[in-house]
Amino acid sequence: MKRDATTPIRAAVIGYGGAFNMGRGHANWMNEAGMQTVAACDIDPARVEAAQADFPGLRTYTDMADLLRDGDVDLCVVILPHNMHADAAVRCADAGKHVVVEKPMCITVAEADAMIEAAERNDVMLSVFHNRRHDGDYLAIKQAIGDGLIGDVFHIEAAGGGYGHPGTWWRADKRISGGAMYDWGAHFLDWMLNLMPARMVGVDGWFQKRVWHDVTNEDHVHAAIRFDNGAVAQLEISSICRAPKPRWRILGTKGAIVDDGKDPFTVYVGHEGHAATLRIPYGKTDWKAYYAGIVAHLQHGADLDVKPEQARRTIAVLEAAEQSSSEGHTVTPAYP
Repeated sequence: MKRDATTPIRAAVIGYGGAFNMGRGHANWMNEAGMQTVAACDIDPARVEAAQADFPGLRTYTDMADLLRDGDVDLCVVILPHNMHADAAVRCADAGKHVVVEKPMCITVAEADAMIEAAERNDVMLSVFHNRRHDGDYLAIKQAIGDGLIGDVFHIEAAGGGYGHPGTWWRADKRISGGAMYDWGAHFLDWMLNLMPARMVGVDGWFQKRVWHDVTNEDHVHAAIRFDNGAVAQLEISSICRAPKPRWRILGTKGAIVDDGKDPFTVYVGHEGHAATLRIPYGKTDWKAYYAGIVAHLQHGADLDVKPEQARRTIAVLEAAEQSSSEGHTVTPAYP
């Protein structure tokens, strides 16, 4: 898979939708990392025009099949609605293109397996854009844990959301989005599974629909993961939570971390027999580091930052949590 380090990786963006301007964001991050964004594809002619305006000289397409026949494209970034990730990624791999997929990787474990198999079959790279591994707040928390400030972590709680209508766009449509936990929940689960290296042995889920009946995503979702070392991780995502919760509450054998989503976060420790409180500032966020890692992997054989099997773990938890909620019992996640 290693390629000539003197030749820039030529990349294409599939999906240049206007929401969050993620197409432009990915193109810029790739260019900053030394790649060359050479093409873009979107079924909306207006978005194609926007891509051309943002990046003069960019080759543009309104049909993905035409893009995949472009022999001057080495890598494709899939920035489509969640339920389209798997099919697009497999098609890209079958066309011999390296693939980066926006998070979440896909909707189901079966889709994740098909994506991984396609990449292996065609000897191309597959990675998922878990860019928030490079968020400054998460990096500072990870560093504090790695430095042993709170000892061995045995309990993690994370929460996101509040009280408000989730909107009427596709991200609130469960058939397309996968459900309420597939957006920010995918970020949180990736973070949590990287903070807890133990093996998952069971997942429980509680998915509730109580208020926003004009959209199909759940209103309140809660998942708990049990690990083989006895540790537990819990995640809550809600659009009907009036009372605030800390973004993070992490307990260790020597101390604890509480982050309310405001810089700095708090570390509770013991010092010479007394309780002590530390205030630790967030680090620097560097999303372009993700694509710097892609370049290092493809051109120099460096270890891949986000391996597809790691992204598959998140999908396994999401799928197991929904099954647990539906069936009313603990589910062993489909993770080898």
